[in-house]
Amino acid sequence: MTEPLRIGFIPLVDAAALIVAVDKGFCAAEGLDVTLIREVSWSNVRDKLNLGLFDAAHLLAPVAIASSLGLGHVKVPIVAPFNLGLNGNAITVSPALHADIMAELSGDPFDPMATALALARVVANRRKSGAEPLTFGMTFPFSTHNYQLRFWMAAGGVDPDEDVRLVVLPPPYMVDSLANGHVDAFCVGAPWNSIAVDLGVGHILHFVADILVRAVEKVLAVRQDWSQKNPDVLAALIRAHDRAADFIEQKQNRAEAAQILGAPERIGVDPEVIQRTLDGRLKISPDGTMRESNRYLLVGRQGATRPDPVQAAWLYAQMVRWGQTEVSPEALKVAMAVFRPDLYDAALGRQAKSEKSDEASSGIGAFAGPAFDANDIAGHLAAFKIGRQRP
Repeated sequence: MTEPLRIGFIPLVDAAALIVAVDKGFCAAEGLDVTLIREVSWSNVRDKLNLGLFDAAHLLAPVAIASSLGLGHVKVPIVAPFNLGLNGNAITVSPALHADIMAELSGDPFDPMATALALARVVANRRKSGAEPLTFGMTFPFSTHNYQLRFWMAAGGVDPDEDVRLVVLPPPYMVDSLANGHVDAFCVGAPWNSIAVDLGVGHILHFVADILVRAVEKVLAVRQDWSQKNPDVLAALIRAHDRAADFIEQKQNRAEAAQILGAPERIGVDPEVIQRTLDGRLKISPDGTMRESNRYLLVGRQGATRPDPVQAAWLYAQMVRWGQTEVSPEALKVAMAVFRPDLYDAALGRQAKSEKSDEASSGIGAFAGPAFDANDIAGHLAAFKIGRQRP
């Protein structure tokens, strides 16, 4: 007998393991009959998961934590036993803002500190001339995109709450908003940065891997009570996703994976754009300039699929830094308990199949500030001048 499941997702390349697990039959091989439901906004995905309309979801990692803490919405404990992707975001800017930043740049254009300092000079110039503040799009208040933009800007002295505007936009609407001049830049996951470049309306300024070496992005999320009632089903889901992540990371399978993901009812964009993303080889400028990175999006390699509670602690620290919650040892414990490597290990009968790289051993690997210590959130936050930490 097969187990029917409804799983929600947003059309992004970091839903790859979920989509491939279903469409290649890996879920069916585990006795699961999965229906994938494509959504537009993260609030829809969160609400339908919380209400029980979805059994599981492709979810922003911070949303799983916020839901478990009751931040921004009702409190529904969530568990994340499998990472769908590390990294994968990028910051894309309009041609006009790109020109302004390059004109003020002193140093390497791929150095996030150099571009953050250049952005600060652009912001100051605009203020002097009486121009409107720059507007940056991000996908959700409790999102990696929000925290990554803020971390980058603030490192250069730009206060994200005072010096620029941050607005929430669903990922599929980012490109049109940039093209129409509603935003000057955005941070979003693939493929939307590449779509903006291909259309000539944006330049990819940074891969998020420039800002954080290793940043959890999306997770396979289920309600805690559902996980307790359906342990065997959850284990089967983890195994199917692990097999899919392995499939995607085999280079000879990338073209097939891109075709699967590009289908209209899945991500719905040119498979060639998706394959570029999976290969970590992206066009970053309308003039055709290419950039390669083996850290752009980690789906299954470098131990990417195994949840790391330290990543949850870093996300919680950003919530505290930007005034979304207060610092509390109890809340930190709840946040870290959302990420469940124990469920991952039990389902697969082992720990992560590949040794973590030297880069991974450093944890988050942020380009600014001290090394992150999950046991000293207050010390971490004290190292930064700009923030909204509650008294």
